[in-house]
Amino acid sequence: MKKIVIASAVLLFLPLFSFAGEYAVISNKSVKSFSESEIKAIFLKKLTSIDDITLVPVNLEAGDSLRLKFEEKLLDMSFERLKSYWTKEHYLGHRPPVNMKSEESVKAFVKKVDGAIGYINSNSVDESVKVLYKWSD
Repeated sequence: MKKIVIASAVLLFLPLFSFAGEYAVISNKSVKSFSESEIKAIFLKKLTSIDDITLVPVNLEAGDSLRLKFEEKLLDMSFERLKSYWTKEHYLGHRPPVNMKSEESVKAFVKKVDGAIGYINSNSVDESVKVLYKWSD
């Protein structure tokens, strides 16, 4: 009986604990490595090509928890600040990164498109993509 009470208590409070996740910025193997500041410039479309390869940043959909973590950690911008940034860029003729519905679609796109760069959970990384940067929360 005591074991059941302890197990129930653990299951009840388990959602309150925050487990650190590990994430990776990935690219096609044809892309060279980038620094953290270059990754930020790519996703803000300030750096659009390198070595005759057009860079294609790929985001998850707005509101996705991993996207919010990426924007806070690597872009150092809140959702609202980034929304304002892209509103201004829109009037200058610049478009935001491509959006994908899932990490699987980001990974598939990055594998097939030269110059594509995206982010996924580290446990989804395999030899088909190149890891450019890792972070955890």
